[in-house]
Formats: sequence, C-alpha cells, structure tokens
Amino acid sequence: MTTTLPPASGSTAPSPDPETPGPAGTSLFRDAFHRLRRNPQAIAGAVIVTLFLLVALLAPVLAPYGGEELPGRTHITPTHIPGPGELPDFVLGLDRFGGDLLSKLIWGAQASLLIGVISTAFGLVGGMLLGILAGGFGGWVDNVIMRLVDILLSVPNLLLAVSIAAVLGQGPYAVMIAIGVAQVPIFARLLRASMLSQRSADYILAAQTLGLSRRTITMSHLLPNSVGPVIVQATLTLATAVIDAAALSFLGLGGGRPQTAEWGRMLTYAQNELGIAPQLAFFPGLCIAITALGFTLLGESLREALDPKSRQK
Repeated sequence: MTTTLPPASGSTAPSPDPETPGPAGTSLFRDAFHRLRRNPQAIAGAVIVTLFLLVALLAPVLAPYGGEELPGRTHITPTHIPGPGELPDFVLGLDRFGGDLLSKLIWGAQASLLIGVISTAFGLVGGMLLGILAGGFGGWVDNVIMRLVDILLSVPNLLLAVSIAAVLGQGPYAVMIAIGVAQVPIFARLLRASMLSQRSADYILAAQTLGLSRRTITMSHLLPNSVGPVIVQATLTLATAVIDAAALSFLGLGGGRPQTAEWGRMLTYAQNELGIAPQLAFFPGLCIAITALGFTLLGESLREALDPKSRQK
C-alpha cells in the first residue's frame, strides 16, 4: 500500500503563474487570445469596437428619432442652427435640415458599420481567392495574378475606389464594391507571401512525402497556417474602410438623400454651416476618428499577439 508523504516543512506546492503562456501544446490563436487579455491596448480597442457595434445594432432602440426624421425643422433659420443644450428635446442640437443630431450620429454608426464590414468581407474573399491561386499553384498562375495585383497596387486605394464608384454610379452598394475592390490586392499579396513562406516548412515536406495531393496540402495544411496575417490585416482594414466610406460620401458618391444619416454625408452638408454650427462637422468627425482608432488598436494588438517573435518573449 502506497502512502503519500506531506510536503516538507517550509516548502510550498508550485502554483501556476498567470503571466506565463499556456503549455507547449497551446494553439496559436489560444495563445494569442491569452496575450490579448493582458494587453491594455487590445482591451481599449475591444471596448471601443464593442461600443460601436452595440450602438450600430441597437440604433432603433437608442435613437430618439428615425434616421431621416426632421422633428426640429421649425427651429432652423438661415442664420442660426440650435446647438447642444439649446433645446431640451435635442441633446446635441439639430442639423441644417432640422434632424436630431444625436439620432443622426447613432443611425450613422449603423450605416458606417454596414459599409465597412461588407466592403472588407468582399475584399477579403476576393483577395484570398487570388492569394490561394497564386501561392498554391505558383508558376505562370502566380505570375499572371501578381502582375494584375501590381497594377492595382500602383493606384492609391482611395483614388481607385473613387474611380470605381464613379463608374458604378452613386449609391451605398457602389461604395461597398469600390472599397472592396481596392482592398483585394492587399489581401491577395499578403496571403500569397504568407503561403510562400510556409511552403518549405517541415510539415509541408512531410505531407508531400506521404503523397497528398496539392489541393489537400494547400487547403488542409498550407492555408490554415498562413491565414493569421490576413485576419490581422482585415481588422486593420475595417478602420480604413470606415474612413474611405466617409471620404466617398463626402465627395458625393455615397448616394442617398441629403438628410440620410451617414457620417461622411453629414460632414459634406456641414461644410457650408461651419461659421454658425461647427458642431455639425465636429461630432461626425469625432465618431469617425474614435471608431477608426478602436479598430486600429485592436488590429495592431492582434498582429503583435500572432507575431512569432513576440510569442517567444
């Protein structure tokens, strides 16, 4: 019969250190999540993004008025637009059409979220398809795709998006497609580079030795281990998409009616009223800046968490 001896006097059982990473078998993404929880920058970015998402999703509940309602149009004069605190029913005042500025900002978050997410998803899917073809097949397929990507990258993103939106016509769908197409070459080149760096790895050589097909190696082994940097870039690109959507709306390519709630459109129609109501440009610009900051902080933190060099520290 075996007995268990108590620990020697003065000795203590080892306790797990909360600051040490997980065991050696911990997956890449689980270890990245462990790092993100201890990163103040990641927490700040996650809080900003979460608040932005909640405001966008709960806009029908949070907004006092509808996105295109004009409850204060009788209070607007050619020389005066009520600002914050001037009218008890309108906390942030009115816009130049008589709409509640607070409601417009809340509904504008929903519009910006929709444009940012759909355009980024469009660019991500298109870029990953090109990246998989280039990185998985190589040869002339890689050369053709990369030359096309180089042509697209030679044009600045915003200029390319403006050109595409101008051809497709004014409207939110044209803005989504324009921003998404401008992002395709970024995701394609990034995924292709990540896949090429993994093609000489030991696990790929082992899979080739076992006689697995190129399709199986690419989709089951190469792609899952190469997609990390693309996910990080997608998070960062959401911030750029929100800014680009506002820029296209500011240039008059967003379509919709003038009183439609969208941050970029609000900036467009605020420029003629800066002398009497500067808050009409300040609040939408502040919302755009804070939202972009949140996505940027979260994306940079995720990039550091997935960086193999930082994981060794």
